[in-house]
Amino acid sequence: MKIRLKINGKLLFATLYDNPSARDFAAQLPLTLTLDDYAATEKIAYLPRRLIVTGAPAGFTPSAGDITYYAPWGNLAIFHKDFSHSSGLISLGRLDSGVATLKTPGKLKLTLELVDE
Repeated sequence: MKIRLKINGKLLFATLYDNPSARDFAAQLPLTLTLDDYAATEKIAYLPRRLIVTGAPAGFTPSAGDITYYAPWGNLAIFHKDFSHSSGLISLGRLDSGVATLKTPGKLKLTLELVDE
């Protein structure tokens, strides 16, 4: 599945994976969220409801550009730096390009929507 992300007016695209959590995330779109800095590594935002995590691996090792869901907190996390293996982190997809946009300090307005294919 392809999605469009608009971050502070800049248009990016990403591919969601075919797993239950990613499909559940896609079902919530379109969404407008506020991204906050976290650990100088990722931007996070809380979703309107928690995602399905049935059958998800126990953890994931993210790299820059990964779109993930942190199940313990119920938040979306988009990484702009590589990070270590994290329990409870579920891979949802990956940015096609534009990771540098996430390095902008402070809060960012994010709009997500499915792309008609």
